[in-house]
Amino acid sequence: MEYRIEHDSMGEVKVPADKYWGAQTERSHENFPIGVGIETMPKEIIHAFGILKKAAAMANHVCKPEKMTDEKLAAISAAADEVISGKLIDHFPLVVWQTGSGTQSNMNTNEVIANRGNEIAGKKLLHPNDDVNMSQSSNDTYPTAMHIAAVIALEDKVLPAIDLLVGTFKRLEAENEGIVKSGRTHLQDATPISFSQEISGWRSSLERDREMIVSSLPYLKKLALGGTAVGTGLNAPKGYGEEVAKAVSQLTGKDFVTEPNKFHALTSKDELVYAHGALKALAADMMKIANDVRWLASGPRLGIGEISIPENEPGSSIMPGKVNPTQCEAVTMVAVQVMGNDVAVGLSASQGNFELNVFMPVAAYNFLQSARLLAESMVSFNNNCAVGIKANKEKMAGNLHNSLMLATALNPHIGYENAAKTVKLAFAEDISLKEACVKLGFLTPEKFDEVFHPEQMI
Repeated sequence: MEYRIEHDSMGEVKVPADKYWGAQTERSHENFPIGVGIETMPKEIIHAFGILKKAAAMANHVCKPEKMTDEKLAAISAAADEVISGKLIDHFPLVVWQTGSGTQSNMNTNEVIANRGNEIAGKKLLHPNDDVNMSQSSNDTYPTAMHIAAVIALEDKVLPAIDLLVGTFKRLEAENEGIVKSGRTHLQDATPISFSQEISGWRSSLERDREMIVSSLPYLKKLALGGTAVGTGLNAPKGYGEEVAKAVSQLTGKDFVTEPNKFHALTSKDELVYAHGALKALAADMMKIANDVRWLASGPRLGIGEISIPENEPGSSIMPGKVNPTQCEAVTMVAVQVMGNDVAVGLSASQGNFELNVFMPVAAYNFLQSARLLAESMVSFNNNCAVGIKANKEKMAGNLHNSLMLATALNPHIGYENAAKTVKLAFAEDISLKEACVKLGFLTPEKFDEVFHPEQMI
């Protein structure tokens, strides 16, 4: 491999000749051989850093035009656009497990944009610290990149995935209107419910989760940039934070604002905790929905079997013809991962000591993984399972009319205790509720038929 010599304040470093990163990136690459190639800094963070650096240059051009010249702005913008597009992703080798402020990933971005910008300009125009990092500190850039990445993940991935599945449930509600089945509580038979009502519970849960995620967005849209090292804004010009937020909004099409209290922005990660709490709520509901679907589809002969779901692939290497609810299983595994991630995000946020939180990379890593896994698993579950849910009407009707909990309809006519006696006799002698009620002398056959209408119990 060919190398070139780069230098920083600590001296010279050999860097691969075909890479745009510089000395500080190389030091981190060598000093933190932890999860290399596996747990690299999330690409969403790198994308956000590209947006941030272009926005920072735009703001500096407004606030410090004598230092951020038209020529420098053009070079930074061109290089940053390549970072944003993902074209330069191979030049970002650093892992999550580095400095807790994300300093080295900030410098990785500065070095890549400076070196690529100089290549575009055809001369030594940009310095990583003096130009690309102008008016910034890693302490305010990383939390800014984290918020930008979180907002994009939620608005562009998670919310559309929720909307997709909600749309499918709405269609299923309409298609299954009027089908009555047995309800279940405590995994035991309960009073009747319509299948459309059951589906509406799934839909409404997702709609409520969506509302909670949306409620977290205004907090994530407040940016730390402009606070620099400890929140005082040292070396940042007046109005810089506002200009950066305006530029980020312009580049993303989303309404970001500057955080009014930068001391809070640098040390507290409560916004991320709140937003991830909403993701955990979504995970909990997806766990519930996926479990409902696989229980209702269980069988095909010895389970509940009230619905059928698409048969996507063979389910066993030894049992011929077996098909499993694999999409449900994937969703429930994702839910478990998100719940675990929530612990990591919460613990990371609790470590804001004095003027800086130094657990930001691991918080960002877990948050973005949760958002990505939820979005992708919901789309997969929708496309490969939910859209193909079919009601097995005969099984639903059979279970409904065989349910002993239909005796609840008898309460107004024979009383709770007599209805309970009817249930116990019917179960003990394996006879119908009607036969048991008549045998006990509570109602005549004609009166029983008059008052007993399961389809009207919903």
